[in-house]
Amino acid sequence: MAGVSSQSLTAARQELEPRLGTASLTLAEELFGVLDTLDSNAGLRRAVTDPNRDGEQKVALSTRLFAGRISPEASDIVRDLVARRWAKPRDIGDALEALAATVAIAVAENRGQGIRGLEGLENDLFSFLSVVGSNHDLQRALSEPQAEGSAKVALALKLVPSAGDEARLLIRQAVLSPRGLRPSALVERFVELVALRQERWIATVSVTRPLSDEQLARLQAGLNALYGRDLKVNVSVDPSLVGGVRVKVGDEVVDATAVTRLSELRRKMAV
Repeated sequence: MAGVSSQSLTAARQELEPRLGTASLTLAEELFGVLDTLDSNAGLRRAVTDPNRDGEQKVALSTRLFAGRISPEASDIVRDLVARRWAKPRDIGDALEALAATVAIAVAENRGQGIRGLEGLENDLFSFLSVVGSNHDLQRALSEPQAEGSAKVALALKLVPSAGDEARLLIRQAVLSPRGLRPSALVERFVELVALRQERWIATVSVTRPLSDEQLARLQAGLNALYGRDLKVNVSVDPSLVGGVRVKVGDEVVDATAVTRLSELRRKMAV
């Protein structure tokens, strides 16, 4: 996904973020259900991505279609998506799939109180991939178009009997609606979304020399207070920084190194 569709997905993710702290697995299930409706109706996909229709027209169409069928929260997310611009009809489905999966991932995150929940979900999905990845018979069975969906889901979930509800939902979705991919390939895509979510909980810290236990404890406490959550801190030593510290959490970089300050000084002197 690129261009206008990528921009729309980024904006939709930002709109979704405030909902994730209290999201339920039911919301993810509803969004996957809307995705199935869009995937099964090419005319509807074209209608809600038609660049010649304004956003209000497309929102009105989605409201009529899903009124009473999904929760108000799910309806708000769908309306936000259809109001945006998409380069290709398929792109809105790809975006909806990513948002639905993100909701399920956030539920695991909340249940596990942060990164532990995400690591548990990731392990469940990796367990499925490790069994299926090297077994061509299983791959064929899970991809067989003539097989009953319920039978394929039962087989897939039997492979990960101890998986949590969030992993089971994502695996079920990958088996029932792989959307042109192998089920295992879609699960791999879900793992990538888990990793993206994990970055919010990992602070990558670069320093010029190793930290003492006391310094590391102060750094941990300071970062936890700054970001309002218990971060996992990974420290690396980079003498080229000259002095100071660089911290990266997700997409945010806090840079207080001497190299950065010198570069800023040179830029000011060159003006």
